[in-house]
Amino acid sequence: MSREQIPAHAIILAGGRGTRFWPRSRARRPKQLLNIVGDRTMLQQTVDRLLPAFAASNIWIVTSDHQAPAVRRQLPRVAEARVLVEPFGRNTAAAMGLAAIHLMRQARPGQDALMAVLPADHYIGKPARYLRIARAALAVAARGQNLVVLGVPPTRPETGYGYIERAGRVARARGFPVYAVRRFTEKPELTRARKYVASRRYDWNAGMFFWRVSTFLENLKRFLPDTYWPLLRLADSIGTPRYTAKLRHTYGQLRNISVDYAIMEPATQAQQRCVFVLPAEVGWSDIGSWAAVYELAARRLGQNVSAGELFALDAEGNYLWSPEKLVAAIGVRDLVVVDTHDALLICPRDRAQDVGKIVKWLEQRRQYGLL
Repeated sequence: MSREQIPAHAIILAGGRGTRFWPRSRARRPKQLLNIVGDRTMLQQTVDRLLPAFAASNIWIVTSDHQAPAVRRQLPRVAEARVLVEPFGRNTAAAMGLAAIHLMRQARPGQDALMAVLPADHYIGKPARYLRIARAALAVAARGQNLVVLGVPPTRPETGYGYIERAGRVARARGFPVYAVRRFTEKPELTRARKYVASRRYDWNAGMFFWRVSTFLENLKRFLPDTYWPLLRLADSIGTPRYTAKLRHTYGQLRNISVDYAIMEPATQAQQRCVFVLPAEVGWSDIGSWAAVYELAARRLGQNVSAGELFALDAEGNYLWSPEKLVAAIGVRDLVVVDTHDALLICPRDRAQDVGKIVKWLEQRRQYGLL
């Protein structure tokens, strides 16, 4: 069956908390539900980007029960039945498995489907090129029992991302090179990250995956059977009054593990190699901190970026979010300032990765009103 004959579905994972974007990001309105870059939220931008390639009826959102109401409000074109609500988080292997059993359940007898599994909160600077590469990845996934991932060519020795080591080129798909994957690696120390970048054999793992539903479920059964079998039993209750209660019971049995650890890493070590990567130079950023937002928004070195009216005197390199107030900045450099109705964040831009520690501190103090 060709790619054109197999229906393709986009599965958007939208259950993260976005703790490094506190105080704007909260449990009920995390990063993906905020307009971090641009006027529309990250989730809305993700769906907008995919609509040229996927029918609205073939776009699915996997999210948490806290975030589901806001997801539905923001995405009226996505049917309510396509918003899959996890009762609590169990990492990406479970979230993808939940989507896979829903797709399996709705398919006609003997029919397979393609899954593009994508994050809800990433920035893509070249959306047209991104869609061309995504279509190529779907074509590779359709050819057989292939697990396909997009790899972002690194622009610096980043220690905060996992890496994908490429083996030799095995094919071309719609004009794009396809490489076998030698291995997935963890977040490296700086010295090793520099070696990865210098070798030109490594890409960043941006968490964008493509495969047939049947391929994913077979690999889940092989490498993570204690998640596969409960989900398979859950599939029988989809569309019945028993589903919600059974979903909660089932999720309590599932392993809390990422798809990288559960499936992708062991699949690269299997005798029959079936894991492939397409390098994707698409202007990607995971927008992992307020510093990353500044880097995307600043058009020149040292520019101040402000969400509202700004008076600046001998101030440069600052990110200032206070859309309803005049901000006056004098003699300050490279700061992040984020003002909300109940909290104020002030930190150097180069310490923006530490914002998540504030959330942990608030949790320890049980200050849930600020979470």
